Amino acid sequence: MVEGDWTARFAPLADLLARNLQDGTDVGAAVAVVLDGELVVDAWGGQAQPGVSWQRDTIVQVWSVTKTMAALAVLALVDDDRLDLDAPVARYWPAFGAHGKDAVIVRQVLGHASGVPGWDRKVTVDDLVDLQLTESWLADVSPWYQAGSAPAYQLVNHGHLLDGIVRNALGRTLAQVIDELVLEPTGNNDFFLGVPDEALMRCADLVPPPPSNIDYSALPAVSFLLRTMTNPLLPATVCNSVAWRRSEVGAAAGHGNARGVALAQSAITCGSGGLLSEATVRRIFDVQAEGIDLVLGAPVRYGVGFGLPMTSAPAVPDGRVCWWTGYGGAIVVNDVDRRMTFAYTPNSMANHLISSPRTDEYVRTAFACLDPQPTA
Repeated sequence: MVEGDWTARFAPLADLLARNLQDGTDVGAAVAVVLDGELVVDAWGGQAQPGVSWQRDTIVQVWSVTKTMAALAVLALVDDDRLDLDAPVARYWPAFGAHGKDAVIVRQVLGHASGVPGWDRKVTVDDLVDLQLTESWLADVSPWYQAGSAPAYQLVNHGHLLDGIVRNALGRTLAQVIDELVLEPTGNNDFFLGVPDEALMRCADLVPPPPSNIDYSALPAVSFLLRTMTNPLLPATVCNSVAWRRSEVGAAAGHGNARGVALAQSAITCGSGGLLSEATVRRIFDVQAEGIDLVLGAPVRYGVGFGLPMTSAPAVPDGRVCWWTGYGGAIVVNDVDRRMTFAYTPNSMANHLISSPRTDEYVRTAFACLDPQPTA
């Protein structure tokens, strides 16, 4: 049931994928590992759609793993001295400085500490994909809380905030910068923010998760979770549409596979593509916000563009590790000291906020392959 290539060292990871496909834990999925700059695992299997096998070039929506690809693009601009992490956002996007947001700095946006985790008006899916419209609405939002004082996950609007910065600074969209700086230099055609027409047939359909145990009707109107998660709701039926797949919503709409994500992210762990300097990689680990997330209600630790090891993600190892997961289970984990990047991209979604047992098992298995336990 599993196709692809992997070294003997990582056979347990391919075996786990095979078991999960066999028992229905996964419907279709891919896993990949880049170690010391070498793609040592590139495996996939299952079904992309009912009756349609997952192929080597199948791609799937990776939800918030998209945020890490956006972070790579912004960090590449920092490396080129075209953006300054310590500059006010309003230097590049003057309109954003309205209503007391003039002191918010770029790294606070990357670290989910901007004070603006969502919109203060009703947003539809049609609005959401109109980036310039909804970015103008964000520019006019009053802060929900003091920037930098606490983490508040920018669930749906994170990509809009970054696109607003990039678009106003360079006259280029975030999606264009991802293409030009992150993907094109290495010939990576396994990730898209805005799936082109010629790649639409490669898309796997998302399989919705079981019903959520969150009772949104019981949440108070001021709840940050209610104000972000449901504004707008993004069910799988919407995300499987052609219009959504073509969109450039940089918080969630990226489509890729494990190979494409891992090869791009290995710029952090292995210097692949010469994308980031060591100095810029070190900045990723500067903590921007830590504590109970005002949206997720869980303990988090955010660096610059990535999550860092945190108690709410028990399988992510300690150390110089930066990572993030996507709703439903996709994940990328970058371990700088071990020079390893791991990615997992499923189409069958689990219900979770940060960590899920299925994804945790993949992460633990990947790192166990790297550091096997000594035998007695």
